[in-house]
Amino acid sequence: MRIALLGGTGDIGQALALRWARDTNHEILLGSRDPEKARGKAEEYETELASVGVEREVKGFANEMAADRADVVVLAVPAFHARDLVAEVADRIEDADVLVSPAVGMDRDDEGFHYKPPKAGSVTRLVADAAPEGVPVVGAFHNLSADRLANLDVELDLDTLVVGDDDDAIETVVQLADQIEGLRALKAGGIANATEVESLTPLLINLAMENEGMHDVGVKFE
Repeated sequence: MRIALLGGTGDIGQALALRWARDTNHEILLGSRDPEKARGKAEEYETELASVGVEREVKGFANEMAADRADVVVLAVPAFHARDLVAEVADRIEDADVLVSPAVGMDRDDEGFHYKPPKAGSVTRLVADAAPEGVPVVGAFHNLSADRLANLDVELDLDTLVVGDDDDAIETVVQLADQIEGLRALKAGGIANATEVESLTPLLINLAMENEGMHDVGVKFE
């Protein structure tokens, strides 16, 4: 399977790219508005993987070219860029098996981070409304610490909540998440439930900021 991480030069893009490259045999494609930046980051990720004994090729492209080549497309960009990015690559993702949104709308003030959903109700819904007809959208990987995920020396024991309205697309993302060592995917219902899932993220960040030793806090359901 080919996985394209659009905006894959940022924190969550790097984290997912490294984990999938280390733990699976899927082809990893990085996308960026600047293809040279994508290729440079791809080389950096290859070096990081080699440092833990994994020889893998990671390819860098412009976002449109990465999306065109992919079976699964991950929008690894901040929430306020998600809809515009979907519009930019819409004609390249019409054959994609699934479009994945990990973004969360948030504001920050002196008290901490606060959930700020778009008018659609959630970023996942925003992406679903913007996606080409027939391309299923799944929300996942919202509540993970990108720093923790990107540190390949750290053993994970975390859950990620998956929401979507297409059973096949959900199953694809669940399998991809489960293939990351130490990560468990839990189905959390349809896109209507994305608000509840996304709103956990600012809470986790605030906990990490306020409590010593919880810098990379995540969620685990028992």
